[in-house]
Amino acid sequence: MISRPKIFGRDVAQVHLLGAGGMGMAPLGLYLSRLGFRVSGEDDGWNPVVRELLEQAGVAVTVPGGLPDEARLVVHSAAVAPGHPSRRRATALGLPQVRRGEMLAELVKGKKLVAVVGSHGKTTTTAMLVTALARAGFPCGWILGGLFQDDALPPARVDDSDWVVAEVDESDGTINGFAPEVTVAVNLDWDHADHYAKLADLEAAFAALFARTKDAVFISDACPLSARIVSRLVERDGPPHGGDAVRRPAATFTFGRNGDFQCHLLSDIGSRLKLALGGRFSCKEAAVRAQGEFNATNAAAALAVAQHLGAKIAPDSLAAFAGVRRRQTLLHASTIRVYEDYAHHPTEIRALLSALRHSVGSPSRDKLGTLSLSNGLVGGPRAAARPQGPALQESSGRLVVVFQPHRFTRTAQFKAEFAVALAGADRLYLMDVYAASESPVAGGTSADIYAELRKTGAGHPVTYLPGNDAGLLAGLTAALKPGDTVAFVGAGDIEQTARKFVARLQAAEKREAACHEFITVVRMRLTAETKLLEHEVLASKTTMRVGGPARLYAEPASTEDLQQLLREANRRSLPVLLLGRGSNLIIPDAGVDGLVISLGHEHWQKFELQPDGRVWVGGGLRLKNLCGLATKAGLQGFEFLEGIPGSVGGALRMNAGAMGGWMFDVVDEVHLMSLAGEVRVMKKAEMHFDYRHCDEVQAGIALGACLRPAATAASTDIRRQINVYQKKRVESQPREPSAGCVFKNPPGTSAGRLIDELGLKGARVGDAEVSPVHANFIVNRGHATSADIIGLVRKIRARVKDARGIDLEPEVMLYGQDWRDVL
Repeated sequence: MISRPKIFGRDVAQVHLLGAGGMGMAPLGLYLSRLGFRVSGEDDGWNPVVRELLEQAGVAVTVPGGLPDEARLVVHSAAVAPGHPSRRRATALGLPQVRRGEMLAELVKGKKLVAVVGSHGKTTTTAMLVTALARAGFPCGWILGGLFQDDALPPARVDDSDWVVAEVDESDGTINGFAPEVTVAVNLDWDHADHYAKLADLEAAFAALFARTKDAVFISDACPLSARIVSRLVERDGPPHGGDAVRRPAATFTFGRNGDFQCHLLSDIGSRLKLALGGRFSCKEAAVRAQGEFNATNAAAALAVAQHLGAKIAPDSLAAFAGVRRRQTLLHASTIRVYEDYAHHPTEIRALLSALRHSVGSPSRDKLGTLSLSNGLVGGPRAAARPQGPALQESSGRLVVVFQPHRFTRTAQFKAEFAVALAGADRLYLMDVYAASESPVAGGTSADIYAELRKTGAGHPVTYLPGNDAGLLAGLTAALKPGDTVAFVGAGDIEQTARKFVARLQAAEKREAACHEFITVVRMRLTAETKLLEHEVLASKTTMRVGGPARLYAEPASTEDLQQLLREANRRSLPVLLLGRGSNLIIPDAGVDGLVISLGHEHWQKFELQPDGRVWVGGGLRLKNLCGLATKAGLQGFEFLEGIPGSVGGALRMNAGAMGGWMFDVVDEVHLMSLAGEVRVMKKAEMHFDYRHCDEVQAGIALGACLRPAATAASTDIRRQINVYQKKRVESQPREPSAGCVFKNPPGTSAGRLIDELGLKGARVGDAEVSPVHANFIVNRGHATSADIIGLVRKIRARVKDARGIDLEPEVMLYGQDWRDVL
C-alpha cells in the first residue's frame, strides 16, 4: 500500500496545478493523484484528450482563476506568470507556490531516479525506456513529459519499488534540484537563452547534474558538448584540477554508432526501424516502431539504460512502441498525409524534416515564384485565380511545412538557424510566434525568420500573413495536391490548429466523395434543359467580379428538377447555396465547396398579371426587368427597385430596399422551397422580416412571389419617377464593380458617414478600394481578390471601432462562410 508522502516537510492533502493541461504538468497531476493527493487543476486552453485523462484519474478541473479553498500547495508551469489570478490569490493566502520541476524533484527524493535529460528527444527516449522496462517486467514507476499515442501504458505510474524514471527539464533551472542514480543525456544544444544567457551556463548546469549522479551517466557518442562536459569532470575521489572542474560520476557510458552501446540503422521502412546492436548490448538486433535516424539513437539510449538497470532486453522490446503524442504524430492519411510534431529547435526541425523527406521522397521544388510578405501569395496576388481542392490536383510528393515558432527569446536566438533548417521543406507556411507568456523581444518575431529566409534566398515558396493565421491556412488548403505531406511543427498551440485543419480536410474529402456520387445519380434524373457543371467559375456571375469556383453549379429548368437537386444534395449533406444576380455578396477566392444553384433559366423569369390585380414574379427575374415590365403595364410601387442589381429571390432574402422603399412593402405572398425540396406558400403576415433580413427565405429558396402594386398610373409618369431615382443613384453611387453597401447602418447614424468622416475614402488593400463617391461601397479597381476585400473590411472596422467605439456589421454576405470566422 502506497501512503501519501509529506512534501517539502509538510502534510499536504490537496495540490492545485496551474497549466494542468501542459504535457509536463498533466502526467505530474496523474502521479500526484495516484500517490493519494487530492488534485485540482486549471488551464486556459484545455486539450480535450488531456482533460478527459485527468478527470478519469480523479483530478478536479476548475475554471481559470478558480483556485479551490481547500488547496494547500500550488504547482505551476513555467509559462504561468506571477500575475495569473490564481497565483495572485495563492500569494494573498500565503500558500506555497513551486514550479513543476521543483515538485517533481521533491516527489522522487528517496527513490533511485533515472533522469532522462537533454535538448532533443528526451520525451521519446523516456517513453521508449518505460516501454522496454514494462515489456521486461522490471518494477518501477515513471513520469513522462508527454502522453503515449495509445492507452496501453499511462503517462505516469506509481510503484512501490525503488526505481522511478522521469523526464527532467532544464529550461527553467529546476534541474539543479535533482540527484539521480542514473542520468541519460540524449544530446545537448544551447537553448533557453532566457535562462542560460551563455553556452557556458548550460554546460555548468549539466556538469553539476552529472556530478550529482550516483551510479552512471549515459551520453551520445555523437554529441561533442556532452563529451566535453564529461572530459572536464575529475574522478570522484581525486583532487579537482582547476576551479571549473567537478567530480566525475561512478561510470560513464556512450551510445550510438561508435559508443560503448553500439547501434547501426539497417532499415527505415514504413515507420519500422531495424537496428543492429553491438558493443555492450546483450542482444544483437532490435525492431523499433518509429522512423528516422534520430529515433534509432533514442532507442539505443533507452535499451542501453534498460539493460544497465538489469532488465532483460530483447529484439522486440520496442517493436510495439506506441510513440508519443506530438512526436511525428500521423493525424491523417489519404491522398494527403498530415503530421504534427513538437519540434521547436533548429536541430529538431532538421531531424524531423530529414525523416519526413525519407518517407516523401526526393525534393520536388515548387518553382512558382518569389517570396511575398505583403499578401502571402506566390508569384503575385493573381497566382491562383481558380484554386481547386486537394482531391483535384495531380500527385506531387511535396513536403509542406507549417511552422509556429515557440517563444520570442528562442526565435531571436536562432532565427538564422531556423531559416536554414526550414529549407528542408518544399513549401513553407509561417505562423506568428507562440509567446508562452513572454513579451516580444527585438529580432524575435516570425517576420525576422522571414527576413532571414529572404536573405538566404530560399528556393522554396514561403507564405507569411502577419496576424492572419486563418488566411494562411486557407491558402494552404487551396495549394495542396494529392501526394503532399503536410507537417505542422512547433511547441505552442499548433497541435490544435493541426487537428482543426485535419477535421476540415476530412470533411472536404467526405464532401468530395459525396459530390462524385451526387453527379452520377442526379445527371440520370434531370431533364436536358437543366445545366449541371463542376468547378464553374463564379466571379463573372457577381457584381464584384471576384471569387473562385463552385464545386457544383446548377441552373434547374423546372420546379421538379430543382427538387431533385435539393433532395439528392440533402441526402448527402452537401451544402447548398443560392446565387441570384451575384450582388450584395463576396465569394471567397477558394470558391464554394458545395452545390450552388442559380435560377437563371427562363422558367424562373416570369412576370404574369393575375386576375385579382396582383403580379406573379419568378425568383430569378432581375429587379431591373421587373421594374421595366411593371412600368410598361402601368403598375406603380416598384420604382425603388430599378437600380438594385439583384433578382427577386435575392431581394426577398435580404428584404432589399432603396429610396425609402422595401421589398416586403409590395409582397403579398411568397412561394418557398425548403432545402429538402418541400414547397409551401406563405402570406406576408406569416413571415418574419426586418432590415436586410427575412427568416423564411434565408432558410430556403424563393421560387417566386405575388406582389401587390400600389396603384395604376400612366407609364410616362412611372418612368419619370424612375428617372429621378436613376439620377440620384448616378450621383451618389460608384459605377465600378461593387457588391453594394458593405456595412449595415448602425442605430442613429449611417455607416457611410462614419467611414467618410474618418477619411477612409480611397483607402486600399490591393485592388480593393473604399469608393471616393460613396464610403460604404468597396469597389474593384480591376484585379481585386476576395482576400483584398476582406482585408479592407477589417481595416475599416478596426478604424471605426478605435475612433468611435462602434462595431460595424457587414451587410454583404460572405458567400459560403461566416464573417465571424475571418474578422
